Amino acid sequence: MRTPTGGAGQRATAAAGKLMSIGTVLGQLRGEFPEVTISKIRFLEAEGLVEPRRTPSGYRKFSPEDVERLAQVLRMQRDHYLPLKVIREHLDAAARGEQVKLPAQSPPPGSRGPGEEGWEPLGERRTAARVGRAELLAAAEVDEAELAEWESYGLLVPGADGGYDAESVTIARLVSDLGRFGLEPRHLRIMKAAAEREAGLVEQVVAPLRRHRNPQTRAHAEATANELAELSVRLHAALVRSALGVRLH
Repeated sequence: MRTPTGGAGQRATAAAGKLMSIGTVLGQLRGEFPEVTISKIRFLEAEGLVEPRRTPSGYRKFSPEDVERLAQVLRMQRDHYLPLKVIREHLDAAARGEQVKLPAQSPPPGSRGPGEEGWEPLGERRTAARVGRAELLAAAEVDEAELAEWESYGLLVPGADGGYDAESVTIARLVSDLGRFGLEPRHLRIMKAAAEREAGLVEQVVAPLRRHRNPQTRAHAEATANELAELSVRLHAALVRSALGVRLH
């Protein structure tokens, strides 16, 4: 087999020479993003935000374009607090040559520190989306007695204003769906307890970031918490499937 020569072969060789290991990429990104980790880069790859090449032995190799894409993702998380799905849509649109307009750079509630304008203590941060009791009943298609029972087991907890956060709608629908299989609220308390323990672990990781003097680092805590929550949910689902597989076989 002939070795490529000339323009195309030289360009391919030059491009291969620019490929970087994940450790080198980490070193390049940390100048602007001191909180980034190898786990974070792997997570972004798993979410489809970047697709590095692989050597025959399985090692990741990143191109300069991959590094710039990672930097764009991290900037959008840091400066605009966008979820990964929205970031992927923005990047895909930009790759198609479409005009992409990002939201204004305004830190979310709770990202500022004591003494800074707009600061709110961690336990008092406002939730962007709230639903009333009647709205929750309609969205979950349940009656008042069912909702009251779920609340008695701590599966749903109204706020001081009597309203519920956006996740409560999802929780109510799932509790209702599980009920059709004979799983009652008293059975679901173990799931609630497990979720609270997982939330506690996430809080241990992000608490030092929230106490940091750098406002950007404190804001990064929210993105980190969301990322850890996603990983925790995926691990929980995999563990349940694995446990069921063992028992069914």
